[in-house]
Amino acid sequence: MDWLERSWLTILKEFSDLGSPEDITRIVLRLMVAVLLGGLLGYERETVGASAGLRTHMLVSLGSALFVLIPLQAGMEISDISRVLQGITAGIGFIGAGAILKHHQKDDVKGVTTAASVWLTAAVGIAAGMGREATAVLSALFALVILGLLRLTPKK
Repeated sequence: MDWLERSWLTILKEFSDLGSPEDITRIVLRLMVAVLLGGLLGYERETVGASAGLRTHMLVSLGSALFVLIPLQAGMEISDISRVLQGITAGIGFIGAGAILKHHQKDDVKGVTTAASVWLTAAVGIAAGMGREATAVLSALFALVILGLLRLTPKK
């Protein structure tokens, strides 16, 4: 076996984490669901001019899905993934805080709803990444109802 052949086999081995066609389909489906649902939530936020819109929500959802999908692929026990979830939650807090703006007036705070939608989008991505696509879809639909329909209620 010559150097080139060994190098090629090493490259193939390094990219073998996707495994079988079933594994590839499962991973693509989970990540695609996360991106699409994050996109729906982000599009809603973008249409109202929120500071975090389409791309931010898509990336948060995809990243959250990936952060749980990789340990699952590596064989990590579900009970141990709680540490990963804690890290995601803390990281999303920083992104959400960046979406909140306090203006000069005492009661003029903007972006709390967008921060909450980023937080929820991370949870949707986690659900998709863990193979709970139906839960992810249902949660995103609830969020869209909350963000869209409840915005139509008059403010006091």
